[in-house]
Order: sequence, then C-alpha cells, then structure tokens
Amino acid sequence: MPNSRSFLRDIAWQAMRDRGFEPDYPADAVAQVKSTPPFETIDGRRDLRDRLWCSIDNDDSRDLDQLTVAERRGEAIGVLVAIADVDALVPRHSPVDRHAATNTTSVYTAAEVFALLPEQLSTDRTSQPWRRPRRRRRRHDRHA
Repeated sequence: MPNSRSFLRDIAWQAMRDRGFEPDYPADAVAQVKSTPPFETIDGRRDLRDRLWCSIDNDDSRDLDQLTVAERRGEAIGVLVAIADVDALVPRHSPVDRHAATNTTSVYTAAEVFALLPEQLSTDRTSQPWRRPRRRRRRHDRHA
C-alpha cells in the first residue's frame, strides 16, 4: 500500500486532470525554461531597492510576484506596486504561456502545489527577491 503522502499526491494529480488542468509541464515548456537566459535590470529604469517594500506573501515564500510600498509625496501619499514582469521571459503563445493559459492559476493541495509557472521562473527569474535587481513593471497611484 502506498504511503499517505503519495496517495494524496495521486488524488491531487487525478483531480487536476479531471478538471482540465495540466499537472505536469509539457516537455517543450521544460525545454523553453532551460533555454531562457536570465536578464538584468533594464537600463534607464529607476533603482527602487532602497524603498521598504512589503508583500502579502508568507515570510518563507519564494515566489514574490507583487510588492507594495507607500511613500510621502508632499501632502499626499503615493503607493507603488511592483509586479513581476513575466512576459519579459515568457513570450505570448510560447510553450510556457500555453501551459499557463490552460491552468490559469496555481493550484494548492495538501499534497502538492501545482504552480502556474515552472519553479525556475516563479521562484527565481520572475520573483522579486529582497534587494536583488529584477525587471518589474511599476504602477503608482496618488492618495491624499
């Protein structure tokens, strides 16, 4: 008889398939990730790593895809939101993009997390690690 962990994993995988999800990354998506070069901070962008960014993720989370910071701007408060720039590494209609379009979200089960993006992308190349340069899109709003 399989151990309870593998039994739960088998149930989770079957539930994913039964609901139209792809629990595995297709071979061409795996190959795409392996051949994707890392990128550096893009020239001409402001370096905002000195801000006190925060995340709603757990302290031990490795897939920080959104960060927020508030800062005083005269009489107003500005809010900056940094969002991982995934499309810089995952071109539209590429194997990874097609897989993500099928699953549309990460799925969390007791046995396993079925991440939207392969781990090399979600926890490294598109994550927003503390004080490491990364490409991100920034949006800001003003609040009084």
